[in-house]
Amino acid sequence: MIIVNLDVVMAWRKISLTELAAKVGLTQANLSVFKNGRGKAIRFSTLDRLCKELNCQPGDILQYVEGDNDNDSE
Repeated sequence: MIIVNLDVVMAWRKISLTELAAKVGLTQANLSVFKNGRGKAIRFSTLDRLCKELNCQPGDILQYVEGDNDNDSE
């Protein structure tokens, strides 16, 4: 399953959800859904903007761990 560590990276960079959403052109609601791991997908262009703004790599935001994804019915 994929773990979203956006909140950790945001804390490292000392940036709020409101500020980050404005800088990357997302609504606070959509960014919150992603940050809390409730999203089902992310566009590469969005991931690119997040990485640029947070000065990080995609692997800093997304992490793969073995195990079942309770939210996935496949």
